[in-house]
Amino acid sequence: MQAPSVGGIMLPRGNGQTVRLSRGASLTDFAEKINANPASLVQVMLNLGEMVTATQSVSDETLQLLADEMNYVVEIVSPEEEDRELLESFDIDFGENEGGEEMLVARPPVVTVMGHVDHGKTRLLDAIRKTNVVAGEAGGITQHIGAYQVTTNVNDEDRAITFIDTPGHEAFTAMRARGAKSTDIAILVVAANDGVMPQTIEALNHAKAADVPIVVAVNKIDVEGADPTKVRGQLTEYGLVAEEYGGDTMFVDISARQGTNIEQLLEAVVLTADAALDLRANEQQDAQGIAIEAHLDRGRGAVATVLVQRGTLRVGETMVVGDAYGRVRAMLDDKGNNVEEAGPSTPVLVLGLTNVPGAGDNFLVVDEDRTARQIAEKRAARERNAAFAKRTRRVSLEDLDKVLKAGEVQQLNLIIKGDASGSVEALESSLLQLDVGEEVDIRVLHRGVGAVTESDINLASGSDAIVIGFNVRAEGRATQMAEREGVDVRYYSVIYQAIEEIEAALKGMLKPEYEEVELGTAEIREVFKSSKLGNIAGVLIRSGEVRRNTKARLIRDGKVVAENLTIEGLRRFKDDVTEIREGFEGGINLGNFNDIKVDDVIATYEMREKPRG
Repeated sequence: MQAPSVGGIMLPRGNGQTVRLSRGASLTDFAEKINANPASLVQVMLNLGEMVTATQSVSDETLQLLADEMNYVVEIVSPEEEDRELLESFDIDFGENEGGEEMLVARPPVVTVMGHVDHGKTRLLDAIRKTNVVAGEAGGITQHIGAYQVTTNVNDEDRAITFIDTPGHEAFTAMRARGAKSTDIAILVVAANDGVMPQTIEALNHAKAADVPIVVAVNKIDVEGADPTKVRGQLTEYGLVAEEYGGDTMFVDISARQGTNIEQLLEAVVLTADAALDLRANEQQDAQGIAIEAHLDRGRGAVATVLVQRGTLRVGETMVVGDAYGRVRAMLDDKGNNVEEAGPSTPVLVLGLTNVPGAGDNFLVVDEDRTARQIAEKRAARERNAAFAKRTRRVSLEDLDKVLKAGEVQQLNLIIKGDASGSVEALESSLLQLDVGEEVDIRVLHRGVGAVTESDINLASGSDAIVIGFNVRAEGRATQMAEREGVDVRYYSVIYQAIEEIEAALKGMLKPEYEEVELGTAEIREVFKSSKLGNIAGVLIRSGEVRRNTKARLIRDGKVVAENLTIEGLRRFKDDVTEIREGFEGGINLGNFNDIKVDDVIATYEMREKPRG
């Protein structure tokens, strides 16, 4: 039925009918659903005070406004439902369908370790897999998600347990929640000397929301002031009652540092899984699961750590992971060994994808490359539309009066580059959740994996954006270009420092006393071995000058591999010198640090006092 709408435009009027639209739909999409002319909907929006083109992706609020005006009910299809409908159109079933009961076999439990920062999560994981993770991490905080499998002996039977190594700081709420979705059991780590802290409660709430059983590891029982009984009492208030108090939660007192009771903790995980869960999966079907982490590797291309949840993944099969796809060229287990197949609850590193998927994207195996490409392209287009339509998250600042009165920029644009997709996503999510009022927008214009490039600087200079590099540096001429264009590029190796600094900048409280000034960069052309001094780098100074006793960092393929180094020795031919300038060659000794390779870049810098004002 045609009836006049706003401004006398002839339009179909809904009688409360429901129109289903995906996120980021355009007015053209709406018009197709109700058999209307898109141009007339543009006119309706103009009459409502909003200027929107017919093909532009619009926000959910805009679609709602238009629907209300025309007496329709808009139902925005959730991303999960959209994905299910997309897969159904290719006759693919993704989800819990495991086939008949006779097809199911037991699978190992998948475990996530959660808890307050500094309560010893990484050290516990370190004790479990007996390799040193902490040493290579800035601030001792886990920056990536990985996964690995261990075995323990329970009742004279070897049982495997898969660990998802989630980051530990509160900044990673998004990742932690995502980790819990792929998790069967959560280990909640609580320090016996600290007791329950805010992040402990946050982690507990995530585990409860994901409806996973919890095993409590009371850590640091060897530390002075440790009181495991107090921890049990505190957690009783949050519904975790220890078995010895008549509850059903297993508590294990451990010391990750000394390796005390680690086996008992693993046994508690297995017993909890047996008692509370029916962990079985079909090994025969096509593999499905979740991407735990992904990054760009210079030699291998896009690589992703995936957790197989059902079915068996084999080398040579075609898989789709989020908006990436490809034929599995090779698979590596958590020890770096090549494997031909991976069954349920097995984590593997997959090579052969077209691009880097996101942490938490689901994956599935399909029969044909063409099908994989079509699914990936449709997912990518859907994500793009949703991103265009997404309204920026507003953050308020209590003390922004001066900035607003001065008429300065009221939107902070950011470009985020990092070394892995999970970290980038967590950083973006945390920044958009900064909760400080309603006067300023935070907007992430672009995020990606890899070094800061010239195109990033171009985008930043054209949109007044700040570039954040997380565990990556600028490559090629991007640094000089940033200086020339006046683009502010900030580098971080610990995510919560980035968040605190951006928040402080928004609040007008950021008054750093010192700033880092780059002095010079040297490219390693040759590595000489000395019995007395270790490895010596034969270098060409590419920019500025390199001075003895200054701070340095080592950059490999655009990524920072070592921080806080010192130029301990500097030579020109056979002479010790205090500095070498641009264009000259020389030798650099980094003291005890010997992990240097040809083509690495040594970047030197000093901290200079920055005038306040």
